[in-house]
Amino acid sequence: MISKVMAAPNFPVDFENVQANISYHQSCENSFAIKSMNVTPIATSHPNPGIGYKFMEDGRAFVFLTDNELTFIHPRGLDYKDYVDFSSGADLLVHDSEYTEEEYKTRKSWGHSVYKDALRLALDAKVQKFGLFHHNQERTDASIEEMIQDCRQIIGDQKANMECLGIYEGMEIQL
Repeated sequence: MISKVMAAPNFPVDFENVQANISYHQSCENSFAIKSMNVTPIATSHPNPGIGYKFMEDGRAFVFLTDNELTFIHPRGLDYKDYVDFSSGADLLVHDSEYTEEEYKTRKSWGHSVYKDALRLALDAKVQKFGLFHHNQERTDASIEEMIQDCRQIIGDQKANMECLGIYEGMEIQL
C-alpha cells in the first residue's frame, strides 16, 4: 500500500530506490496508550478491512467508526451487538451514515451504513452525542440537514437524551 502511495505523481522517487530500512507492522490489533489517552481498536465491516477506534481520557470516550456497514458483515466485520458493546455509553459516537434507506437498496455490501441504522446503534449504545459522518459526496447541505432533523425527531419520539449533529470538516467538539 505504501509503495502505491509513494508513486508518481505523488512521490518523485521510485519506491525501490528509497534507501531506508522500512519495517512493516500489523495494524493495531490491541489497545495502547498515548500519554493519558487509551486507544482501543475494533475491526469495521467493509470490503477493504478497516479499523475503528475508541479514545478514552479523563473518563470521557470518543468512538470513531467510519467505513462500517452495520447490516452486512464483511470478512473481519463483527456482529451489530459487538459495535453496540464497543460504543456503549460513549460521550460521542461518530459513525458512517452515508446512505438513505432508498440509496442502500442498490449499494448493499459497499461498506457503508444507512444513517438510520447508525442512529439505532447510537440509541442502543446509549451515547450522549451522535455525529453523522461520511456523507455521500452528492448530498447537499440541505439534505444532510434533513437527515439530522429526521434523527432528532426519532430521538425525541423515543424520549432519548442524546444530541445529534452532522460532522463537517474542521468541526471541533469539546467533550
